Amino acid sequence: MSVKLGIIGGGVMGEALLSRLVQQQVYSPDQILVSDPQRSRQDFLSKEYGVGVTADNQAVVSDAQTLLLAIKPQLFKTVTATLKPTLREQVVISILAGTPLSQLEAVFPGQPVIRAMPNTPARVGAGMTAIAPGQHTQPSHLELAQQIFRAVGEVVEVSEVQMDAVTGLSGSGPGYVAVMIEALTDGGVAAGLPRAIAAQLALQTVRGTAELLQSTGMHPAELKDGVTSPGGTTITGIAHLEKAGFRSALIEAVVAAYRRSQALGG
Repeated sequence: MSVKLGIIGGGVMGEALLSRLVQQQVYSPDQILVSDPQRSRQDFLSKEYGVGVTADNQAVVSDAQTLLLAIKPQLFKTVTATLKPTLREQVVISILAGTPLSQLEAVFPGQPVIRAMPNTPARVGAGMTAIAPGQHTQPSHLELAQQIFRAVGEVVEVSEVQMDAVTGLSGSGPGYVAVMIEALTDGGVAAGLPRAIAAQLALQTVRGTAELLQSTGMHPAELKDGVTSPGGTTITGIAHLEKAGFRSALIEAVVAAYRRSQALGG
């Protein structure tokens, strides 16, 4: 069988995974088949990455050794209603938010199914993916999934009961960080900086802080304490953040997204 990876859904996340897998030479373009209902999208993916394309989801299921579901969770029932499992040993990997393993295994009975939650920084190889194995998943199947998602960043294994929390934190988290960067930029503009310079300062400050914490293993509170001098500018700014409920707003955002993910799977 020449098609090693079949992807149903050629949208943003499907393309992010596809591009990195080809770039990192995990798969060659001729080993990948992608289905998407839009002809324009098919043409783009074929031209940009040299992969096989089709509008026939069943063709992907029939031909691929590993199947990656990258559709919107709201389309799960519609898309899978037309699919017929053909290979008992075919590994199925789903990146659908809020879609539990029980639903996936009902569509692909007896097959190894893995639920995964990557995030959008996967597009630049800086993603965070959590994976949860199904009841028929073996260590070799998990290693395959880890190999795929290591091409786009870091990977952790969690139990399925934690996947909705993962969705609320790292799955939705890039949106929260983007809003924070935009707000920092607007703050710089309000304080008199040109927008381009304010945006550069905000972006690099967030990036540098994350890299510092990751490389040193320092607790965020330790870093915060280190840059807040008595009566200084940082502690004054933090006091305003606390007054505005910044910390609790982020906590509540994660919990709200977690509950929405649960609702999507209900």
